[in-house]
Amino acid sequence: MKKLFKVALVAVSMLFVGNFAKAQTKIGYINFQGLLQQMPEAKTIKSQIDIYQKQFVDQLTVMNNELQTKGKEFQAQNATMTDAARTAKQTELQDLNKRMQDYEATAQQQVDAKTNELSKPLIDKARAALTEVAKEKGYTYVLDSSQIQLLVSPEGDDMMVPVKAKLGLK
Repeated sequence: MKKLFKVALVAVSMLFVGNFAKAQTKIGYINFQGLLQQMPEAKTIKSQIDIYQKQFVDQLTVMNNELQTKGKEFQAQNATMTDAARTAKQTELQDLNKRMQDYEATAQQQVDAKTNELSKPLIDKARAALTEVAKEKGYTYVLDSSQIQLLVSPEGDDMMVPVKAKLGLK
């Protein structure tokens, strides 16, 4: 009988603890990428990144044109070349193609690093405003709806409007 009473007491207390915890949870969501895109600094950052990226695109275009020209020359002269010359030309084309691929990978890494560097202050500003609004309104969790697609979830509140207001956006 004592054991049954203890089990019932534990079960009831678990039920109350579960309901208490559930009552304390408040969930909100926001499209964080959408918020960042609406901030005025985002346009400046995008133009700076586009300018930075253009230098790499221009260099890749030059490299691609060189590869195309040498490829056409190879095709035109292929029948009259000796085996040694043909092998040397093929090796040269492969090396040029490899350099172009390596340059493209390096360029992408540098553009990504520059994007992260320029975007960090903007992200920090938006995150600080979001954190402030979440604390003011008592949210326990805030989900980024641009990154997460929940098929089933409890109701939440869209926090875009109050965060935009906190940042002074329309």
